Amino acid sequence: MTLTLQSSTSFINIKETISVKTPNEFLGMVSFVQTKPSCRLVVKSSMQEDQLSHESIMEGRKSEKREKLHGLTTTHSNSSTRVPVFVMLPLDTMTKGGKLNKPRAMSVSLMALKSGGAEGVMVDAWWGLVEKDGPLKYNWEGYAQLVKMCQEHGLKLQVVMSFHQCGGNVGDSCSIPLPPWVLEEISQNPDLVYTDRSGRRNPEYITLGCDQLPVLRGRTPIQVYTDYMRSFKERFSDYLGNVIVEIQVGLGPCGELRYPSYPESSGTWRFPRIGEFQCYDMYMIASLAAAAKAAGKDGWGQGGPHDSGQYNQFPEDTGFFQRDGTWNSEYGQFFLEWYSGKLLEHGDRILAAGESIYQGTGAKLSGKVAGIHWHYNTRSHAAELTAGYYNTRHRDGYLPIARMLAKHHVVLNFTCMEMRDCEQPQSANGSPEGLVRQVKNATRIAEVELAGENALERYDEEAYSQVLATSRSDSGNALSAFTFLRMNKRLFEPQNWRNLVQFVKNMLEGGRNVELPERDSSTIDLYIHVGFIKKSHSKEPKEVTLV
Repeated sequence: MTLTLQSSTSFINIKETISVKTPNEFLGMVSFVQTKPSCRLVVKSSMQEDQLSHESIMEGRKSEKREKLHGLTTTHSNSSTRVPVFVMLPLDTMTKGGKLNKPRAMSVSLMALKSGGAEGVMVDAWWGLVEKDGPLKYNWEGYAQLVKMCQEHGLKLQVVMSFHQCGGNVGDSCSIPLPPWVLEEISQNPDLVYTDRSGRRNPEYITLGCDQLPVLRGRTPIQVYTDYMRSFKERFSDYLGNVIVEIQVGLGPCGELRYPSYPESSGTWRFPRIGEFQCYDMYMIASLAAAAKAAGKDGWGQGGPHDSGQYNQFPEDTGFFQRDGTWNSEYGQFFLEWYSGKLLEHGDRILAAGESIYQGTGAKLSGKVAGIHWHYNTRSHAAELTAGYYNTRHRDGYLPIARMLAKHHVVLNFTCMEMRDCEQPQSANGSPEGLVRQVKNATRIAEVELAGENALERYDEEAYSQVLATSRSDSGNALSAFTFLRMNKRLFEPQNWRNLVQFVKNMLEGGRNVELPERDSSTIDLYIHVGFIKKSHSKEPKEVTLV
């Protein structure tokens, strides 16, 4: 595929030709010439050559000093319209050795995103890579290279403190387990990870039941996360608040504040089933027993509900989640308040640590909440309950979360912004649109900033239109930023790239439908092709070939 980019400004001066080879034999080359004020994008493949034009979204850089820096917008009013768009980088942006993967390919990709109007990118700072060599032994070098590259291209960076495993969930394209020394501790004490009623252990994330116990070679999990975040601050203090504008603190599986109630690995769970409660490691059982004793109900502390079914059942198949099930009984209320309360306490502890570390740096803090939209139209909201969100027909489960985040001045990052009710299977009995409205309303009441993501990898106009609709403030709190999932080769295919550029423009214009302008004849061309990096000192017109 060949990507040809024309921009209003000659924003880079290249004097040599570079070629990069990718595993998929995907070819690209970038050539730059002086241009008139317009922008054109052309994407070519061996089968076709499509062209499109659009207005330049952001003024080209003439110098680093003149570049306007845009942080996330803080607002709870209806007056703000600009929604900056970030793009998630690949999960394997760093190699297993902790180095930046395909740096020259990454450089041209970042340059393309900048030309398309993106505010910046998001990257996972994997615990399993950074602290791989042992406790308190951190390797940030690959991330340092990426930070400098973003600075060079005028892009902002959102960094996720990813304390979870990569692999086994929707969209996971690689495997990055927890640090080896942590896995050694888990092998000696399997109760360090979440456990379901049948005894199945989940290695995605350390159970919150031992948050305050020194189970990781003399440190508590909260201390380990705190030391990790402090190390990042020390390493990147010069970039916080200017290049690194947001720190998203990992709070659970997939970085989300939730229990791993719907694991997809090995077919354990399939959409849109209810999932299972994750409260059977010895630390969670001990906590439940103590809560039951305090309530004068010792018998309620032996384990989770006996009638809550299995991963792949539906609400009406169970005694607990059915229309008039146990969830609405005195026992159900006790258990669900304890289960969701433990999750809130976990988030509160980690975010308090993050706030103490990053306050005053200029970087925002954010926390991610999962968009569990299936069975939203039922009374019990079964899938949300097993994940730890005590949200039912009679109770708002997201307002307590929003208030906890507001306490620490943390942005609530929410998923499934691109989904529409009409796209959901009838068996799911869900409502992503209703769920988003509820979360937006909760953030408005709690006066906490709201940002969004798409839950699934989509490039179609319908998904973009839905995000545009939910980004506005007419149904609760408006979005302060949106992060698009995710940068890969599909994103740069002709129509997909066209849709993204138009989407970014619309978000910057407050959701107004801005038409693409007519194509201008002057050009800056971006071609993407393969080849190991080579340099040419030819006096011919200057070109750069990157992926």
